[in-house]
This record gives sequence, structure tokens and C-alpha cells, in this order.
Amino acid sequence: MQDALLLMLLLPGLAVPFVYLIGKKSTKAAAAVIALMALAEIAMLSTTIPAILGSIDHRYVESYSWIPILHSSLTLFVDGVSFSMALITLVLIFTAALFSVNYMQGKKNLSLYYTLLVILSIGLVGVFITSSLLFFYFCWELMLVPAYFIIGEWGSKESYRAAFKFFIFTHAGAVFVLLGIGAIYMVTGTTDMFQAQATLLTVSPDIVRWILLSLTAGFAVKMAVVPVHMWLPDAYAEAPAPMSALLSGVITAAGAYAMLRVSLGVVFPAVMATDFGVGFLHALAVFGVMSALFGSLLALHQKDMKRILAYSSISHMGYVLFGLSLFSSPVAIVGVVLHLVNHAVSKGLLFFSAGAVTKQVKTRDISKIGGLAGQMPITAVCSTTGALSIAGIPPFACFISELLIFIGAFQTIKSDGFYFVPTALMLITVVLSLAYILRYLGHIFFGSRKLEKVKEVPFLMKLAMLVLAVIVIIFFLWPSFLINIISTFRPV
Repeated sequence: MQDALLLMLLLPGLAVPFVYLIGKKSTKAAAAVIALMALAEIAMLSTTIPAILGSIDHRYVESYSWIPILHSSLTLFVDGVSFSMALITLVLIFTAALFSVNYMQGKKNLSLYYTLLVILSIGLVGVFITSSLLFFYFCWELMLVPAYFIIGEWGSKESYRAAFKFFIFTHAGAVFVLLGIGAIYMVTGTTDMFQAQATLLTVSPDIVRWILLSLTAGFAVKMAVVPVHMWLPDAYAEAPAPMSALLSGVITAAGAYAMLRVSLGVVFPAVMATDFGVGFLHALAVFGVMSALFGSLLALHQKDMKRILAYSSISHMGYVLFGLSLFSSPVAIVGVVLHLVNHAVSKGLLFFSAGAVTKQVKTRDISKIGGLAGQMPITAVCSTTGALSIAGIPPFACFISELLIFIGAFQTIKSDGFYFVPTALMLITVVLSLAYILRYLGHIFFGSRKLEKVKEVPFLMKLAMLVLAVIVIIFFLWPSFLINIISTFRPV
């Protein structure tokens, strides 16, 4: 479809006032509009698959005149990575809309909630489908505002405190991103990622280093890499479950995508062959291992079910950062992108199921819950599916992506012995992941029953969870679809 990507941005933009007005009369109708909009965008996105697989550069590109004085066009594109991230974003928007109908029932100002959800989808999709650094930054900041208000207005008791912390940390990170983008324009005269990549090869390595460090620092904050992770546990715990799913699934993953696309894809090639380049990748590996171990160990000691999942997300961003440090291994990079997708659907499923349990039992303390498998069987099955995927157990999605990352690590050890210790520590993290996941499932769904008269959640909440649970299994049974698309990605 011609102009498919532009339509993917215009459609939700035009839907914003419509969703607000219809939401005043019927929140179910507003949710239905968002769900249908997400499905329509998935259909538009799917029309780009032939170009991704069949064209010489494996990209589908649209370019529109935008700011001539800055020599800046609005260039929209998808390749294997962008397609995968945009696809899973739209899947989560679709399921979040379904889940919200019953989960948010009884809350105030829901017409505004659904409107903010649409605006958030524009920012998220825009980040993944543009090569214009200016438009990328616009969307990067755009997704911050609706996320802040959704967390603050419809979250738990400490919601605005958590939302403010989220805003301050991520906006501070965005300042470093803006500095990096400004420096790229200053030395290359362009804001297009692919043109800048070629021009940066001729720029002084000393300047490129600072650009690389500035951008990476900003993206690391969004990823919640240790030690700039402090905003994440509170934001995830206090946000409403649909927002927690989007935070964990795609907002945090946007930081990892940006690090791969911009830091490593655009800037890093100019210093890749230097000692600084090698040291930079080693530093990513160290911070990745730190995040993975820290998140896993903290998850083992939490009683709040959403905080367990929050620290799990920190751990899995550690997996991703470790995988990004294996930049020279195509297998590892495919594993990283696939893990972003698999983690998004698996953790989204877990946050939905945690929200379902919380809505029915009115507590997030796992020590006060038990034996819910007999009372909430659908929720238990879906939660177990997401949990075992996060633990890297077959036949669930994350097993495949973690396996590819570790294969890439083993390949890299042959040429760079530094990775022996980080890889060994990451393998220990896999064991810790299984430990906190089994503890999570055991306390909530198994053991002695501590609460009586607990009912299963309404139909649309179950439907949203079942959709994601089926996808988790499909991505294990048929990973070749995404792997073939992601494998077309050429970062350098």
C-alpha cells in the first residue's frame, strides 16, 4: 500500500478527538475504536513485508518534504527491526484496549484515558518507523506525556509520585539524546540516520566518541539500565495494568531499539575499529550483566507481584544490553531484536494477569494469596505461559531468543576472551530467573487457598490474556517468520 506508514501515523492522529468524544458516551465504543485502529495499522504494516524481504536494501521507504531550511525530510521506513517493533507495539495496544474495558471500569475520566492511549501509540509507532532524527526525537518525547498522565491519574496510591519520578528520569535522559542529535546535525549537516552514518565516518573520532556516549546514556535511562533504573520499579508498580504492560513491553524496549538503531547503527561504525570501540562494547556487556543480576536478585526478595515483574524487566533489559555488546555477531543481534519482541508479549501477558489477580483479590502481596489456580483457571494458565516464557523455558517464546543471544556469545568468546566471564554470569542469571518465576507462580496460583469466593475475570480481560498467550506459544513454534524478517537487518 502506497503511503502505508504515513497513514499509520495519520489514522490515530485523526482518531484522537473522535475517541475522546465517543468515550464520553461509551467507553466500550472508545476501546473498540482503538482496537480496530490497531488492527488496521497492523494490516497497513503487513503490506511492507514484500519490500523488506525482496528489495536490495531490505527496506520500505516513504519520504515527504518537511523542514527544507534544515535539509530535513520526514522519512518513514521499516526494515526487519522496525517492522518487528512496530508490530508488537500494535499488538499490545490492541490487547491493552480490550483489557481496559473491564479493568478500568468504574474509573473516572475514561474518555481522556483512551485518548491518551491513542496519543501514546502515535509516539511509540513513530519512534520505530522513522529515519529522521528530528521526528524520532519528537516521538521520543511525545510518548512521555501521555504515559505520565496515565500513570498518575489512573494508577495506585503513590501514582503521581511514581509518574513524576518516571518523567524526571526519562526527560533527563532525553536531554542527552537531544545533545547527541544536535551534535550529529552540527558535524554532518543532516538529520537523516542513514546519511549521517556515512558522513560520520569522515568526522574526527574524538567528536564521535562524545556523540556516542551522549546518545547511549540517554537511551540507557529509558532502558532502565543499572544504575539509572530507579524510576522503573515505582512506575511499573503504581501504573494501571494496561500501562504497566506497555511500559515493560515497548516503552522500555524503545530505549534498546534506539541504542541498536542510533548509537550502534549510526554512530558506532565511525569508531568501531578503534580501541575505544572495543572498550565501549565491553562496557555495555558489564552494565548488561550488572542489570541482569541485580534485577533477578531483587525480584527474588519482593512480595509485591508487580514489583517482582518490574525487577524482572530490569533483568531482561540486562539480557538485551549484553546481547547488544555482541554487535559483531549477527546471530546475537537477531536474538536481541527477537527477545525484545518475545519479552514484550510475555511480560505484557504477565502484567495483564497480575492486574487480573489484583482486581479480584484487592492485594498485590503474594504472601497473602494462594491457590488461585482452581478459582481463576484461565488467568492461571495465561500467567504460567508468560512466566515460563520469561524464565526461558521451552515451548515458550523467550527460550528461542535467549538461545540465540547465548549462541552469539559463545561465538564471540572464540575471538574475544573477555566475554567468557560475562557469559558465565548471564547463565547464572537464567537460573535466578527460573527461581523468582517459580516463587511467583507458587505463591499466587498454587499451595493452600488463602482467599475464598474469588471469581475469574470478565470475558474481555480473559480474551486479551489469551491472545498474548497464544502468541507466546506461536513465536516458539514458528519463530522463522520473525527471524527471516529480522535477519535482513544490516546495522553497518
